[in-house]
Amino acid sequence: MTTTDSGVELMSVNNLSFFYGTNKALSEVTMPIKKNRITSLIGPSGCGKTTLLRCFNRMHDLYPRNHYEGEIVLDGVNILDKSMDLIKLRGKIGMVFQKPTPFPMSIFDNVAYGLRLNDIGNSSVLAEKVEKALRQAALWDEVKDRLKQNAAGLSGGQQQRLSIARTLAVDPEVILLDESTSALDPVSTQKIEDLLLELKKEVTIVAVTHNMQQAARISDFTALMYIGKLVEYDETETIFARPANEITERYVTGRFG
Repeated sequence: MTTTDSGVELMSVNNLSFFYGTNKALSEVTMPIKKNRITSLIGPSGCGKTTLLRCFNRMHDLYPRNHYEGEIVLDGVNILDKSMDLIKLRGKIGMVFQKPTPFPMSIFDNVAYGLRLNDIGNSSVLAEKVEKALRQAALWDEVKDRLKQNAAGLSGGQQQRLSIARTLAVDPEVILLDESTSALDPVSTQKIEDLLLELKKEVTIVAVTHNMQQAARISDFTALMYIGKLVEYDETETIFARPANEITERYVTGRFG
């Protein structure tokens, strides 16, 4: 594994292993997540990249037999500690899924959902924060005149940007993206990619993608996962142009995976 010192480390993954019951799905993964950068997780299907992504906000805890070994440190705290408040953690580290997930409610209420969970009920504060999040997600100009309409009426690309706005509304430090453009057309994909390049000025982004071209276009750092292990981590340009590992070279040149 190659490492790099470029950028400030926000989150540190240290000897992380993860088990689905007795099945070991990740093995001793160690890597940094750099602040205000985009890190892409790449690798063939079933290699562990989505499993790793879901460790970052403890999504695996929804199933009681799953368990972790090692550390993921954020702001000096191991987020895998059993005493961690998962609601607060998922406010700090939000997730956007592969399929757009608008709730069956208005556009406004979708974005305000997390704010209300955090006991923000003042109407003027809610309105201000909803507008800010929609602007951050490059959606405000498209929906400002129909905030009371059901979010199901939005296009697929708009629904995905709405999902991003809902995540941004609670001011996360990190956004996790799980194949967030794979179900979208090329025009919508381009809008999401442009959005992410702007958002990294304010938040840290970790993205799982099968799209090698997308990883090369938007990420600052790339990590290749293979059979539950981290094969190589480095600046994206190095991973694609001068990989240190033969498995990485074969994968990024399309010779397997």
